[in-house]
Amino acid sequence: MTVQTEPLDKSLNMESSIAEYLAANPDFFERHESLLLTLRLPHLNGGSVSLLERQLAALRKECANYQQKLDELVEVGHKNDLLLERLHQLTLALIDTTDLDEVLNVLEDQLHDKFKADCVELRLFTPAELEDPSVLDPSEQKEVTHFQAFFHKNRPQCSPLTQEQYVFLFGSEAKKIHSTVLIPIKNESIIGILAIGSSDKERFQQDMSTEFLNRLGGVVSQRLGMLSEPGA
Repeated sequence: MTVQTEPLDKSLNMESSIAEYLAANPDFFERHESLLLTLRLPHLNGGSVSLLERQLAALRKECANYQQKLDELVEVGHKNDLLLERLHQLTLALIDTTDLDEVLNVLEDQLHDKFKADCVELRLFTPAELEDPSVLDPSEQKEVTHFQAFFHKNRPQCSPLTQEQYVFLFGSEAKKIHSTVLIPIKNESIIGILAIGSSDKERFQQDMSTEFLNRLGGVVSQRLGMLSEPGA
């Protein structure tokens, strides 16, 4: 049996032609205002509404979507402003440091209080130690090799770590750390890792923005470089 599709095809072609004509002639209903009052469209909740009412409802929905997106952008902007202000305060505190211990104390205090970090550790090496780990203590040699890829990439990392890496970075605190961000520290005399750990496994995610982390790493690297200079 042959199925007759010609009437359906003609109907679809006609609908397409009408749609194209209306799109090309947006003033059509201005020249035929009476149609706006007589056309009725199905309503999602039953019954029917006029074309104008349907258009108004669609515009309201579109406006609501735009408002939601605007609210989201404003919220993101507000959070970014807070981050920049906190980074500014941290930078000012680092400027006042006079040695490595003070740098670590500032990082711990600021990141604990303002960034909800549970653990903060700073592991530093010389370029020579990373080039030839055999000069390190035997307990450190193996652990350092686990971070060779991180040192090579030289960018913040939020991906999960191995248990050995957690222990190397956080020691006895490793068991309570479930998400971590690693920030590279690098200048002419020092290469290292600023590790920030959280007990919340959702705190640091692989898809999170790293712009702030890059800036933080740059500030810490610069300050440590200045402190390591003779006479600093």
